[in-house]
Amino acid sequence: MDSGAVRFGLLGYGFGGRYFHAPLLAAAEGVEFVGVVTTSEERRALVAADHPGTACLDSLEALADAGAEAVAISTPAGTHSELTDRALDLGLAVVCDKPFALDAAAAQASVDRAAAAGLALSPYQNRRWDSDFLTLRRLVADGALGEVRSLESRFERWAPGPGPGVAGGGTLLDFGSHLVDQALVLLGPVTGVLARWSVRESGLDDDVLVVLDHAGGARSVLQGSWRQGAPGPRLRVTGSAGSYVVGTGTDDRGLGAMDGQEAASLAGVAPAGWGTEPPEAWGRLHTGAASVPVPSERGAWNTFYPAFADAVRGRGPVPVDPRDAVATARVLDAARRSAVEGGMVAP
Repeated sequence: MDSGAVRFGLLGYGFGGRYFHAPLLAAAEGVEFVGVVTTSEERRALVAADHPGTACLDSLEALADAGAEAVAISTPAGTHSELTDRALDLGLAVVCDKPFALDAAAAQASVDRAAAAGLALSPYQNRRWDSDFLTLRRLVADGALGEVRSLESRFERWAPGPGPGVAGGGTLLDFGSHLVDQALVLLGPVTGVLARWSVRESGLDDDVLVVLDHAGGARSVLQGSWRQGAPGPRLRVTGSAGSYVVGTGTDDRGLGAMDGQEAASLAGVAPAGWGTEPPEAWGRLHTGAASVPVPSERGAWNTFYPAFADAVRGRGPVPVDPRDAVATARVLDAARRSAVEGGMVAP
């Protein structure tokens, strides 16, 4: 078994590549960040400024020829499946950003391809390691909420007009990939999906509402929007013993109560300084008239790439099972059908 650092490349240096992947790859234990694939001269200049000495390459093939063993894909949504499959065919282990694929069939095809090649593959579901979601999972495990009956979860931002969301393929795929993944992790498989959306000037969906009936009897209500001027609570999770509520309001970037790791990355803070939420950002546990603050778990996006490197070396599982991406895609496919055709549909 090779015990050396995994030689890792990054494909794409847009917003996600620059802020959600490159800092974590550069800082990850067990990872050697060897290069970025981008042909944009502007983005090559950013790579040189952000990560001096890191190579810029023209293609996946050039990355493989340079000795890379793995690649993180952070490109527009419509390219994910084709690039994942090309990378696997080159013998590269793959981390692919959300949405992992545009539909469940493409997601399953990539999962099968990786299994046949014996290569590690994982969707980049970093929001599993958000501070508020880790805190919620701790409360559920400790029984503080009792039997969980409902999850309300929102990714809402203020960006009116046709702008954001185009590269993500629409709000259902962009925000829905995280919202549905978290719902499945917390409450398990889904038996019914009901969705509504509106269409923006870009022609893409926005103001998305998705209701999930879970096999265990709980219900999720998921909302995503790029044009919500007054974001609702990030989370409200209700059980037989009480409710956990996290955050309302909008910060100076138009974000509604989002995890502080994103803001830290945008501010240029190194990953070692990410994850600690101030008391004013903590959620609260409500039991009728009583309400107490709940100290937040430390956010842990920086655990993803070390875990993936261990998986490449055969020392453990990938941080997110790629079959989870197929399950999420099936729910999103059903939501799309429901939004277009009406009514609740089975995933």
